[in-house]
Amino acid sequence: MSQTQTLSGASILVVGGAGFVGGALCRHLLKLAPRRLTIVDNLLSADIANVPEHDVVEFIPGSIADDRVLTRLSADLEFVFHLACYHGNQSSILDPITDHQNNTLTTLKLFERLKDMPDLRKVVYSAAGCAVARKTFDTAQATAEDAPVSLIHDSPYSISKLVGEMYGNYYFRQHGLPYVAARFQNVYGPGEILGAGQWRGTPATVWRNVVPTFIWKALHGEALPVENGGIASRDFVFVDDIAQGLMACATNGTPGEAYNMASGVETSIGELAETINRLAGNSTPVAMAPARPWDHSGKRFGDPSKSRHRLGFAASVTLEDGLERTIRWTRDNRSRILAAMRRHARFVPEVKAYG
Repeated sequence: MSQTQTLSGASILVVGGAGFVGGALCRHLLKLAPRRLTIVDNLLSADIANVPEHDVVEFIPGSIADDRVLTRLSADLEFVFHLACYHGNQSSILDPITDHQNNTLTTLKLFERLKDMPDLRKVVYSAAGCAVARKTFDTAQATAEDAPVSLIHDSPYSISKLVGEMYGNYYFRQHGLPYVAARFQNVYGPGEILGAGQWRGTPATVWRNVVPTFIWKALHGEALPVENGGIASRDFVFVDDIAQGLMACATNGTPGEAYNMASGVETSIGELAETINRLAGNSTPVAMAPARPWDHSGKRFGDPSKSRHRLGFAASVTLEDGLERTIRWTRDNRSRILAAMRRHARFVPEVKAYG
């Protein structure tokens, strides 16, 4: 059955729907004409502008761990996408308790609320590829869904995302919750706003993921900070591909299973910096920086074969094309991004330099 046939006319909940990925997912869902689209987000690391204005959309501000929010959820939900998290690794290292409240407790309380809903057809959880990838700076092997999982992790964020999968598997086996894990690789694309949300105690509140940070700095003629010689590698997936993958998990995913949302292409951070500088027209050489002391994840990328065969999902946007589109969006939305960054200027003074 197609996504349109399955999701059309459905009652859908997106937790974290004001975020970068959640906002993109909601826009794609609305094209399929759901009966109702409920969005829950506490705007901790998100922007209200990502919530689409539409007659079928209901926005509930707050954390999904809040009992008052949970009681407002309609009992006839059919599809749930749980994308809320405490963004990201460095924020969680600074404040593990808040990470637990927004990354672990949210998942447990949501699943407990959902477990007896009679019409529920699928619960898609945004898992993290970094939590299961082998930690290496040698040659990377594509991480499959059944890869062995270490008990040693670099951040509370990684731990929380893995615990979320454990809770999903428990509620599937114990209560029949139709849970599916969508394991994200490194998502990038239009809509990711540097500085979105509230201050979370670290400059990573502003300088979020590597792609938007590099693009912003490249467009301003700055040296891109490349750590550890740029040898680390990641699997970069365009945000619209992720949205399609999430919907494929909802329509074709088997409960109790995990699926990689991956391109299967390994790109080094050094290569990424060179590509962004070329596309943005930045002639300033990169600035080499030491490795992050907490980060041992090194090189990694995902194996997309299971998602391709079981879900019919494959990432379609090349990194070159996706970066070009993201650079164009960043140019067009510079004032919106800068407004979010400036909210944190007293903590990250360098943002004051951008006119």
